[in-house]
Amino acid sequence: MSGPTIILCGMISADPHQGGATWAVLQYVLGLRALGHRVLLLEPIDAARIQPAGAALNESINAAYFRQVGSDFELGDCAALLLAGSRSTVGLSYARLCEIAGEADLLINISGMLADENLLQKIPVRAYLDLDPAFIQIWHTQGIDMRFAGHTHFVTIGLAIGQPDCPVPTSGLSWITTPQPMVLAHWPVAGKIVHDGLTTVGNWRGYGSVEHEGVFYGQKAHSLRQFITLPGLTTERFLPALAIHPGETTDLAALAENGWQLLDPVLVAGTPAAFRQFIQESKAEFGIAKSGYVVSRCGWFSDRSICYLASGRPVIAQETGFSRFLSTGAGLLAFSTSEEALAAIDEINGNYSHHSQAARAIAETFFDSDQVLSRLLQRIVT
Repeated sequence: MSGPTIILCGMISADPHQGGATWAVLQYVLGLRALGHRVLLLEPIDAARIQPAGAALNESINAAYFRQVGSDFELGDCAALLLAGSRSTVGLSYARLCEIAGEADLLINISGMLADENLLQKIPVRAYLDLDPAFIQIWHTQGIDMRFAGHTHFVTIGLAIGQPDCPVPTSGLSWITTPQPMVLAHWPVAGKIVHDGLTTVGNWRGYGSVEHEGVFYGQKAHSLRQFITLPGLTTERFLPALAIHPGETTDLAALAENGWQLLDPVLVAGTPAAFRQFIQESKAEFGIAKSGYVVSRCGWFSDRSICYLASGRPVIAQETGFSRFLSTGAGLLAFSTSEEALAAIDEINGNYSHHSQAARAIAETFFDSDQVLSRLLQRIVT
């Protein structure tokens, strides 16, 4: 194969049965392979994430999921699940990982997951890849170790990071901004609509919210509450596959009372195949962003939304500043208020075919992995 040997480090199985999160990593692995590069997928996993608790890595639910993904995408001979702080692996042996690290030209380290110095020190170019812009940078400034140390390049999908009008601190780092890649061959234009309504897949809450310089950077829950009455203002159905803890009784009651028809994300999107089928059988996406992305205007755009676009499914997405960098108005419609969201719904329903074609065109123009990853490698490796 031509080009550099690349180790791509990301999360596949630490939180198994999240098909969308798996695709977010696979787009890089499959996209780099499609360019002709030799790519190793490496996932370090903390012992605390092993399911069931106390199980051996090799016999865990995590390992079973990792093996299944590797088999489904023919990654078996170039993938490894590594128990952090040890030499225990599933897939390639630790000795083989050391050999490949010694041959590798580049590490793409999502969220700095790989911290094994025995592997890191062998790789000359080490790029930190941030998929959670604003939060990652703010946590770093507050003294939380985000594992920036030891990297030679810093990459973010926050398209506005480093811009004068973006309040997200850069900590003096030169962040390389990039759209997320989409391997279009795996996401053809979809056919029949099964879920006749606006769908999405996500978590009600992720991890900790944060305050920075008097501004609160919150979760998806904080954003969606602002639009809780939206289903009652339109005849459109809202069908989010939303992971929300059953203890969130107040929010669950409010969602039900206002017409949100929640689907089980594990059932409809628990594997890469199920996730793809769910999106391709949906009419369109109604995408809510973490409030931290919204207030920071960091230019974040969801890897999930890109899957809708590639499938020819229109996307109505909460504005995070992405409209400065992407084509909007046809196929992709941004909103900041309920009135704008309702207008977008009417627009899509009024000319669905036009918006479907425009959605695919946006994916091809802005997110084609061949173009996105080629540009990224040029900025990192050359």
